[in-house]
This record gives sequence, C-alpha cells and structure tokens, in this order.
Amino acid sequence: MTNRESRVLVTGASGYVGGRLVPQLLASGYAVRCVVRDPRKLDAALWHREVEMVRADVGGDLSAAMEGVDVAVFLIHSIGEGPDWVTQERVIAENFRRAAEAAGVKRIVYLGGLGDDDADLSEHLRSRHDVGQVLAAGPIETVELRAAVVIGSGSASFEMLRYLTEVLPIMVTPKWVHTRCQPISIGDVLRYLVAVVEHASPLSGVLEIGGPEVVSYAEMMAVYAREAGLTRRRLIPVPVLTPRLSSLWIGLVTPVPAKLARPLVDSLVNTVVVRDHRAETLFPFERVPLAHAIHRAIGRTAVGDIPTKFDDASSPVWQANPTDPSWTGGTELTDVRELVVAADAHDTWNAVCRVGGDRGWYSGELLWKARGMLDRIAGGPGLRRGRRDPEHLAIGETVDFWRVEDLEADRGLVLHAEMRLPGEAWIEWTMEPVDGGTRLRQIARFRPRGLFGRLYWYVIAPFHHLVFPGLIRGIAHDATQRNDASPR
Repeated sequence: MTNRESRVLVTGASGYVGGRLVPQLLASGYAVRCVVRDPRKLDAALWHREVEMVRADVGGDLSAAMEGVDVAVFLIHSIGEGPDWVTQERVIAENFRRAAEAAGVKRIVYLGGLGDDDADLSEHLRSRHDVGQVLAAGPIETVELRAAVVIGSGSASFEMLRYLTEVLPIMVTPKWVHTRCQPISIGDVLRYLVAVVEHASPLSGVLEIGGPEVVSYAEMMAVYAREAGLTRRRLIPVPVLTPRLSSLWIGLVTPVPAKLARPLVDSLVNTVVVRDHRAETLFPFERVPLAHAIHRAIGRTAVGDIPTKFDDASSPVWQANPTDPSWTGGTELTDVRELVVAADAHDTWNAVCRVGGDRGWYSGELLWKARGMLDRIAGGPGLRRGRRDPEHLAIGETVDFWRVEDLEADRGLVLHAEMRLPGEAWIEWTMEPVDGGTRLRQIARFRPRGLFGRLYWYVIAPFHHLVFPGLIRGIAHDATQRNDASPR
C-alpha cells in the first residue's frame, strides 16, 4: 500500500483529532476524502480545497463515501449525546463497518480509549472498547489504537488540566486525582495514526499507545503548574466528592461542559496505562515527554495557534453550556437576546450604530453611568470618551468604554470592552432579513479570568436582566421609527 496508490477516508474531519490528521495525511502524499454532514464546517481549514468532500451522515448511506477507499479512519464519538449515546455509537460503528465491507475497503483504523478489558470500566471507556469490537467483527483488517489522556492545545483533557490548575491554587480533590494514567501528546497520536495507515504489511488488533511517563492526575497538575510558571498548587483530597459533583465543578471552572465532563470524570477512576507494548515495537519513534507536550500546548494556546479544538465538532453537549468561542481557547459566558424588528436590515444596522455617546444606551442609563463611574475609580476609561460621530462607526473607534472590533454594513457590529474587568467582554449584534422585517440578535460575551471572573459574571447577571432587554428593544424602536419616517 503506497502513498500514491491509496485513498484514505477520514470521518470526524471537523473534530479535534480528525482536523489535525487530514493535513498529516496530505503531507504524506495520500488522496484524502472527508465525509461530513455539512461541508461548510471545513471552510476555515487551510486544507479544505486539497481534499474530496462527501456530504453524508455516518449513520446513513455511506456507499458514495466508501467507493474506491483503501483505508477508512473512524474518529466518531457520540459521548454524552442523549441517554442512548452508547447504543448509538455501536449502531454507527456497525453501519460504518458494513459500508466498508461492501466497498472492499482494505483496512479500518480506529482511535479508542485505554483500559483493561477485564476491569470494571466506566461507561465511556466500555463504549470505546465496544465500538472497536464492532468495527473488528467483519473480515476487514481493523487496527484499534487505544490512548488515554491526550495532551495538546485545544484538547478536552488539556483544557480541563489547564483551567483546573490555573484557576484553583488550592483545590479540594476527589480520589481520582491519584489514579495512574499514561498521557500522550497529540503529535504522537497523529504519528501513530499515520504509521498505521501507511503500514504495508498485514496489521490488525489492538495497539495501546501512550507517552513515556506514567503519572497521576495530581502529578500532571504539578507538571502543568511548573511549565506555566505558577506557584505550587495545593490539593486537599476528600472522599465524598462524587463524579457528578466533580463534573458540575469542572463545568463551572473549565470550558468543558458538565454533560461531557461527567463521562470523562467517570473514566478517571480507571487506571489507564499501556500493558501491551506492541505499538512501540512496530513503530519505535521517540515519544514526546509529558513536560514538553504541556509546554508546547501552553505556548500554542498563548498565541492562539490552535488548529482544532475539542468542541469543533457539533454535539448536543454544547447546548446551553459555556463553550470555547472561535477566537480563543477559554470559557465563554453569554447573555443572548433576539427579536424581529419591523424595519429593514439597513435601518436596523443604523440604529445599532447609534448606541453610546451622548445618545446613551437606550435603557438603564443610571446603571450604565454607575458602571462607568466604577470603571473610572478603578482606573478605566469609564463613559468619558464618548464617540467620534453620533451616527457612524469605523473599526478601531471608541464607543464609551468599548472599542469597535469588527463591523459589516447591514449585517453586524462587534464592540470589545476596554473597561477594567476580571476577564474580557464583547457585545455584538447581527441582522438577518426575515419575513416582516429583520431578525436582530444581541449577544453579550464574557471570557472570565480565574475564579473571581466567574463570580463577577454571576454577581452582575441580575443587572443584565435590567439593561440588556431594554437595549435591544431601544434599538428596535429606533429602527422602526426611522423606517416609518423614511420616504416610500
């Protein structure tokens, strides 16, 4: 099986691992086909014009996707997607295998999770193993790579580790922080995946992969603190912190929502270390040490060099939960308002562009002024800067204690806060023409810094309910009045 002769199908190309695997396969000379439900999700990928895309659902008809494929890579995970997600994973895996068999695919490659088959595995790890067994149940060579904690910028494991360590200098911890695991860098995961794809000899079965060190979660946190230049973190173990409470706490403190954190935390009670070293024998490359993997991930996160994130693929676990926005790797807290304005998009856009300055913020002026005064006391700009022009805005201009970060006529406006805050804040409006007028969407976004940032958001949340509804209604009223006054 040579590079020039092989076509590789990648599922989950919009996800964390798949989005990084595709360019590696392209660099190795493979023709790559991606199966996606919505090809637009890959528009931002630098490589999207270099691959063939097939629109399909992995649980549906895959005949067109599998046609002419030599190696099919299965990177689909339904973790937390409804109460029947475990059953759903097996059904999807069987559909995938049968389609591969019908198309004459030569090898299936799957990335699962470490763990002893004989152990009392968590639901998450047991499902990972079950999917591997379903894929291997047919006549096709199937290689199941099993990994534990994946360390890389934007991975769910790394974001949990990063936020827990950075936000909490003192942490009350459950017993699972002392469970042994064998973390592996995302770079090494990709090297193993590519090596298995291009392996010329017959190859099948389970290959356990991990980094060079076996550590506890507590030891990983200590390594992270050292590499990030933080003070020593103090852990206070308690026996009563259940996985459910742990997941709720992780959902509050980290970008990983509780729905996803729960099965991940459940898995942390299982020892996940490499016991079969066949992968190291077959592919004897030098693996990245944990400290180096963490240092590299910290560096890439700091400069925003995050090719993919764990939340890139669509999933119901993200609904009504803090998520990672596209412009950063951190928790995002939001206040969202929406209504239909009886005016066209142009008049609505103009009304949005008139916020702030001498005209004010349409509603709750005393609260806005009080916030401006507090900001001035704290050394911020307050409301004293006003705005250059009462009607028009340009990128980079100030609007009181905001600055215009982005705008597009008749479509949207984004303001970035320059007030003193324990985090970063934005407010944005988007306009969409609909029957009867324009759908106006207003989103206040806050990226908290540390635990105090989160507390700040929840303390001021009641004031949001006094200010933000009036703001969007005031914009709508202004747009409607201008629309009625305009010549017909």
